[in-house]
Amino acid sequence: MNSPSIIVAAMAALMMFLLLTPPSDAAISCSDVIKNLRPCVNYLVKGSGKPPATCCSGVSAIQAAASTTADRQTACNCIKSASKQINPKPQLAQALPANCGITLAFTVSPNVDCSKVT
Repeated sequence: MNSPSIIVAAMAALMMFLLLTPPSDAAISCSDVIKNLRPCVNYLVKGSGKPPATCCSGVSAIQAAASTTADRQTACNCIKSASKQINPKPQLAQALPANCGITLAFTVSPNVDCSKVT
């Protein structure tokens, strides 16, 4: 037979496990955004015309993953930070979503105010 103290301890351990386990629908991470944009870097820095299909797949993945305002703001901040490091051609960066056939909730620019992205 189980004593009440063992049952209480088991319940406490279960509650701690549930509280410490991250939710399954975690917010988008900057590393996810960067991973998805990696195929776009060469195009954004040296390219012209239409972006490669792998780039558009990455942009679409970001759009799909950024389902909340917080996710979109995180993605915006990551893209803004990355754009300062790779120094893309501004016209290619701004046209990238449209050239891939998607719409983002913000303009791709190093000057965008990501706190206003909804």
